[in-house]
Amino acid sequence: MYLMDRKIWYMDRFQTNVQNWTGTGWKRERTTKEKRGLRELRVLEKLKSMVSETNNQTLPSCQEAMHNSLNQALQTLETANHKFCRLQQREQEETELSGNQLKTDEIKNKAQRELLMKELECCQAEVDNKQRKAMEHLKEQYTEMEKDLSKCVSF
Repeated sequence: MYLMDRKIWYMDRFQTNVQNWTGTGWKRERTTKEKRGLRELRVLEKLKSMVSETNNQTLPSCQEAMHNSLNQALQTLETANHKFCRLQQREQEETELSGNQLKTDEIKNKAQRELLMKELECCQAEVDNKQRKAMEHLKEQYTEMEKDLSKCVSF
């Protein structure tokens, strides 16, 4: 009995499949697939037109804007580089001038030091001379005082 039921079930199933293939179900499925295919085709065509529009119109304008921006940035960098080079050159010139100035100042200072040393030697010689004279004078005074004391002691 079980086999009979199974055979019937398979036959019913086969008939419905045949009806679907030959009947309205198959046509309905086919028209739905065709509509879906047409929709996909329209979407693809629209996408293709958008890509070509982007390539033809938007991309060149973006490239031009980017090129202009890069040119402005390049000009700014070149200007800054030029200013930096001038500043560096000025600093180098000032360093050279200050180096020359330092050398001349050093020479002047050396000459002034030499003059000062000569004056100091002269002053020291003069002070030494005065001290020697003062010491001689003191010695003379002490000898006179000793003489006076020796006279006083003898009384």
